[in-house]
Amino acid sequence: MAIRPIITHPNDVLLKKCEDITVFDTKLAKLLDDMYDTMVASDGIGIAAPQVGESIQAAIVDLGEGQDIIEMINPEIVEIGGSEIEVEGCLSFPDIYGEVERPFYVKVEAQDRTGALYELQAEDYEARAILHEIDHLHGVLFTTKVIRYVELEELENEVEEV
Repeated sequence: MAIRPIITHPNDVLLKKCEDITVFDTKLAKLLDDMYDTMVASDGIGIAAPQVGESIQAAIVDLGEGQDIIEMINPEIVEIGGSEIEVEGCLSFPDIYGEVERPFYVKVEAQDRTGALYELQAEDYEARAILHEIDHLHGVLFTTKVIRYVELEELENEVEEV
């Protein structure tokens, strides 16, 4: 496993819709492991393949707190509900934070690293992180959704970057 450089804005790979994954092999497993190590080393809670220079439909979310690591391959949003505005950050935009409105609830269908299909439901901060990473897979950056930028001094609590 290796820590890869984080791609920061501006970079065209962050603006492209990623390709579907059709081969589930050791190369994909190594990429997912590297992405996880990179995310942890960067104090993130989520990372998408384009953030390490790979334009493929793979993303990881790990909120810690004893929860399972979520690996999403070819994720599809099948249901959303509610709405909330919270502050977000992004590993590809160091030290930039902003208020973003996102659904409170999300239901996703995806594949795991072996290609097996699964369904995931999430609420609140977990839903926000999942939706942020899925946006990356479609070339959508959180800065396009920011309602108001927030200065570091304004943050009462430390915000995890996704």
